[in-house]
Amino acid sequence: MLVAGAGQEVLEAEPLVESRLHPVTPLRRAWAPVAVLTGWAVHDPNQAQEQLARLTTTTLLLGLAVFVTGGALYGFLTWWFTHFAVTDTELRIRTGLLFRRTAHIRLDRLQAVDVTQPLVARVAGVAKLKLDVIGTDKKDELAYLGEEEARHLRAELLARAAGFAPETAREVGEAPVRRLLHVPAGVLAVSLVLTGATWGSLAAALVVPPLLWLATHSVWTVLATAVPLLGAAGASSVGRFVGEYDWTVGESPDGLRIDHGLLDRTHETVPPGRVQTVRIVEPLLWRRRGWVRVELDVAGSSNSVLVPVAPREVAEAVIAGVLPGVAVPRALSRPPRRAGWCVPFWWRGYGIAVTDTVFAARHGLLRRSLSLVPHAKVQSVRLEQGPWARFKGLADVHVDTGANKTVTARLRDAGDAAELLQSQADRSRTGRREARPDRWMA
Repeated sequence: MLVAGAGQEVLEAEPLVESRLHPVTPLRRAWAPVAVLTGWAVHDPNQAQEQLARLTTTTLLLGLAVFVTGGALYGFLTWWFTHFAVTDTELRIRTGLLFRRTAHIRLDRLQAVDVTQPLVARVAGVAKLKLDVIGTDKKDELAYLGEEEARHLRAELLARAAGFAPETAREVGEAPVRRLLHVPAGVLAVSLVLTGATWGSLAAALVVPPLLWLATHSVWTVLATAVPLLGAAGASSVGRFVGEYDWTVGESPDGLRIDHGLLDRTHETVPPGRVQTVRIVEPLLWRRRGWVRVELDVAGSSNSVLVPVAPREVAEAVIAGVLPGVAVPRALSRPPRRAGWCVPFWWRGYGIAVTDTVFAARHGLLRRSLSLVPHAKVQSVRLEQGPWARFKGLADVHVDTGANKTVTARLRDAGDAAELLQSQADRSRTGRREARPDRWMA
């Protein structure tokens, strides 16, 4: 209650309405004791086997009953003591069974609000809400909410972050989406087959274990090597196919919406104005088909892929959604021929272009990668010369971005590099001065 001075009206403070997570959440939390016991058994299997051998059937059943009851009680209590509430300026999340923790997430610092649904969660009709906040490396999350509740809460948070009044944010609903891209499953499968990393990891998994067997005749050595190699081969092919299946990109007022996943569905948002770098990757075997892959660097966000595979024209249309007004440079300037003394043959893959809006640098000969950095996102510019490069009159210009990444113009003429250093610093100051504020759009 707020009490005013004499003769003034007494105002009642509006109580903060807190909510709990979905009732199935205790089942997720109950697995924590099981994970601890499993970890101990895997870490020391011999001792675990000895301890189990000493137990009678009655003792084992009694211990199992106590363990299951304790896990269920732990799951229930952690769910019971977890609350969240949305205020005018922040999202509050209170957690902790013994040690309480309250997270105050400012709505104007929200970088992304993503909805993810692991396979089991999809079956149960629940979803996880993940929140990327500027200045933090760890994501806060609400797991789990009802599927519809998660979508409504996401829409409300984005509406409030965009500047809508609290009383109208709930009524705004989810922003409309216009589809820009959909990657067919067949195209995705062919692109993975034509990726060198897939064949390289598969060849290593098939060749290295037999060679180790011939050299050592040790089954454990072969297994210790073969299992990680097979896992890497699966992650670069089957894993990517499952994760990037049904990839859809849509344009909405609050950014680009990305939906994907065969088993686990993910609904991500690339926030407007916060993309630091865009990379257009072109593997050698994709060039005849005109395909490219587009990757992102977003400060403080896990979003790293924008387009898994698409024709260049389509990919550039999607890039225009995250970098408005930016045209991808076509003509790039190569280093001088004397750069071949520093990096034989591969120097031909280097190139740069500077436009009114972006700094662009390319590297790679077999797997080309063109990085685009908006001038407003450049944090610092550096010039470096090794002893051999200095002898040849060459230098590297490094452009650092807000995502702790660096884009480098390799092996430029020393005089041109010095001019590029100064001009890029001027462009960055001008770009930051003229850039639109980094916030959600209404």
